[in-house]
Amino acid sequence: MSTLVTLVEGDSFAVSTRNGDIVPGDAQGVYHADTRLISRWELRVDEAPVEALEVVAAAPYHATFVGRARPRPGAAESTLLVVRDRYVGGGLREDLTLRNLSEEPAGCIVGLHVGSDMADLFEVKGSGPVTHVADVESAITPDGLMISAASRGRGSRVVAGGPALAAPGLITFRVVVPPRGQWSVVLQVNPIIEGEERGAWFAAHQPVEEAEPYRRRADWQRDSPVISTPSRALARTLGRSRDDLGALLLRDGAIAAGAPWFMTLFGRDSLLASWMALPFDQSLALGTLRRLAELQGVRDDPLTEEEPGKILHELRHGVLSLGGNAGAYYGSVDATPLFVMLLGELRRWGAPEEAVRELLPAADRALEWITTHARPFLSYRRRTDQGLANQGWKDSFDGVNHADGTLARPPIALAEVQGYVYAAYRARAAFGEAEVWERRAEELREAFNKHFWLPDRGYYAMALDGSGRPVDGLGSNMGHCLWTGIADPRYAPQVAAHLLGPEMFTGFGVRTLASSMGAYNPMSYHNGSIWPHDNALIVAGLMRYGFADEAVRLATGLLEAAEFFDGRLPELFCGFDRTEFAVPVPYPTSCSPQAWAAAAPIQLLRALLRLEPDGADGPELDPVLPEPYRPLRISGLPVGGRRMAVDVGEKAEIRQI
Repeated sequence: MSTLVTLVEGDSFAVSTRNGDIVPGDAQGVYHADTRLISRWELRVDEAPVEALEVVAAAPYHATFVGRARPRPGAAESTLLVVRDRYVGGGLREDLTLRNLSEEPAGCIVGLHVGSDMADLFEVKGSGPVTHVADVESAITPDGLMISAASRGRGSRVVAGGPALAAPGLITFRVVVPPRGQWSVVLQVNPIIEGEERGAWFAAHQPVEEAEPYRRRADWQRDSPVISTPSRALARTLGRSRDDLGALLLRDGAIAAGAPWFMTLFGRDSLLASWMALPFDQSLALGTLRRLAELQGVRDDPLTEEEPGKILHELRHGVLSLGGNAGAYYGSVDATPLFVMLLGELRRWGAPEEAVRELLPAADRALEWITTHARPFLSYRRRTDQGLANQGWKDSFDGVNHADGTLARPPIALAEVQGYVYAAYRARAAFGEAEVWERRAEELREAFNKHFWLPDRGYYAMALDGSGRPVDGLGSNMGHCLWTGIADPRYAPQVAAHLLGPEMFTGFGVRTLASSMGAYNPMSYHNGSIWPHDNALIVAGLMRYGFADEAVRLATGLLEAAEFFDGRLPELFCGFDRTEFAVPVPYPTSCSPQAWAAAAPIQLLRALLRLEPDGADGPELDPVLPEPYRPLRISGLPVGGRRMAVDVGEKAEIRQI
């Protein structure tokens, strides 16, 4: 059991211990706008900490910390229950209640120790010590405390909703809890950004049910399809996917990449998560595309790697981001073709024509950036030493390597990125000028299969390096080439055999790098670990090329892995073989919830159903769903403004409801 509790809502999150305290010294805190607003939040009852009993997670943004104070004077056992109802979003709200379970009034001093280092998110998540901000000041206000750092342009106001004594770093309540009665107070933390105080989204004066996050989550749950299956494990996994995607929704309609460190818009992550979530919801894709179009590159800036038409890699609001406060960083080679791909796929799912068409100019600007840089392959090289060395989805410094383990030298043309470009060209062809874009797609496909295929190895190179030499590492990248359709059908059987072979398939999933490679390490981030989103796209690719048995085997392994994570697939887990360890081994710093991991089970279900939204007579269904998941029913599947029902039992059908 984890000793920490993480709550998330939009671009805010909080990390605390299981008794609700936020203890200085590590990554705990209340975060908003990429700033740690609170780094200390420790409750004391008569100067003693609260003993944790249980944490009740009611919603991604809400948890109830149940604990007890130390025994009253002369008593052997505690009779004072402490309940901390915490709501995270744009700051913090905490409803603190003390319940006296004895027949005698309980007189006590309740103290809340409060502090902040106003640290930037990048400082906290880095490997070194957090920089001490010298000008953090704490001042007493009529209703609590004000903490601020002028050098960071950040601060927070702590409001005590009842009679209290305040001193720098401490809010104290003198309390008498009646016998069999209770005492309560509401505490609120409001962020201050560039001198402007912004109210926490769960305001103390407002019923929780009226807060925007509550209403947004209720709308999300109401509009999500309802799934019925005899498999409790599958039902739980899909339910967690729905809840986690709802928790990662940003207020602008886009989706954040993941908690705790990536509660912001990411190009690649948000686009792929939106793609995989399409069977449940198309508004995620539309909101993500619109927000990315607003932030599409318009100038040339080597520091942020912005270029006209380019889609951003990540959006940050901290003072230490490359772009400064509210800065966008564009160091991604794949977000731009993925943007065009998603727009085309959204059209297939029947999004309103006017909404899709309004994004077409942004797609054309993205394609102009692609065609300007692809000669014939789209590659990357960071423009300064401040940028990411690797700019595909395996973006760790050692994520692209040869079979002997040596690192690829830039500029690097990744195999999967050529697949994304191919699919982007084909997606654009559906909007007009079909002959031009289909020709470009076919020319790229021919060149790709000529230069990336390694006939002596029987698989696609991971990339081409700066000299045009194939990067011959055997990795999962080629599974994306099946997904996008760029792979030659003649080579697909060998690709499928490698993906499901013992060097890559562990029983739970496909490794990012085969165990026979020089850089293989099952405990690494990108060189032997298992990523659920990567595997979900591989499953889709296997289905596309007719390898249904292999796809079912892989999808089943991944869904079985989810059971060991309480139904929530993490960002990644270690790539040990299932015969060595019967349970999936967690990766210690994996994000959870994480957007594309949360969306992966939805993509797996779509693949197992072989569900395609745009058949000649409406959505098409040709399921290869394993027997333990049958009979399966989906009610309220959104397609083209209609709601559909999917039934898979002895027969399979899809109909409008």
